[in-house]
Amino acid sequence: MTLIIDADQGDRLIGFYLIKELQQKIATNGSEYFDLVLGDRSGVISAKLWDISEEQKTSFEVKKIVKVDGIVTIFRNQRQIQIQRIRLSTPEDSIDIQSLVQMPCTSREELWQELRMMIEEIHSPTLNKIVKAILINKDIRDNLTTLPAGKTMHHAYYAGLLEHIVTLMRSALQLFPVYPQLNKDLILATCLLHDIGKTKELADPIVPEYTTEGELMGHIVLGIEIINEAASEAGVSISDEELLALKHCILSHHGDVDLGYGSAVSGKIPEAIFFHYLDQIDAKLNAMKLACQSTNDAWVYSPILKRKIQNNR
Repeated sequence: MTLIIDADQGDRLIGFYLIKELQQKIATNGSEYFDLVLGDRSGVISAKLWDISEEQKTSFEVKKIVKVDGIVTIFRNQRQIQIQRIRLSTPEDSIDIQSLVQMPCTSREELWQELRMMIEEIHSPTLNKIVKAILINKDIRDNLTTLPAGKTMHHAYYAGLLEHIVTLMRSALQLFPVYPQLNKDLILATCLLHDIGKTKELADPIVPEYTTEGELMGHIVLGIEIINEAASEAGVSISDEELLALKHCILSHHGDVDLGYGSAVSGKIPEAIFFHYLDQIDAKLNAMKLACQSTNDAWVYSPILKRKIQNNR
């Protein structure tokens, strides 16, 4: 079986892949076709299946495993499979869906153990109580440790959200000696909770989709709701200064309001400014890594940066 990451233009790609996205469309000649995104443990690739049959229209759907035989082409600077043959997998194929899921380099279990240790670095009784009040919720904890950080932009794979959080906390701990004036507890709590709303914004770690709450409210607002509820349960006053500072860092972590990236307020304390750029570094470097892994081309387009980047992998 050929991994997606190893496929180059002109290669014949044969193997089992997971349908991650599927849209039925109409070609210029009036025929119907599928526009798909297929995935395996190495990444994702778009694909086209032309002249689809009635049986295919009813049996092919997201999260199904298919065996594909196709040719890799280039369309708008992106690799794409022109599918020649395709079928649904059968029990006799013995393909486990987990074997087709892209995961972080470090195991989910190791990341979770590291996160638990780093939580003890938050010495503020107020912030420590809020964090633990949130993580005691099994649904939130399960989603935090399995969901991607997003559908496409960065850390877009199983347990990507957990990896993103742990990487931010590691980076912050390394930088604190350089910036001793910063409130360490506030920044660590922000690292952990800045995307906590994604535990309600997204559903399904294998093929993530937005929930109704996610579509209507977004992860920043959902995160503030989770934090307010946890603070109330922990007996923390809504006007507590540390709680207000934590929410400010989260509400501003997408950057200045006039940039239009979703912040409710521009950063007004050093910890908010520090965290915004720390988050940007990890998100953009991960996105670049994912983009470069998807091709052997010398230059590849990065959606998060909105430009081509050099591929040195």
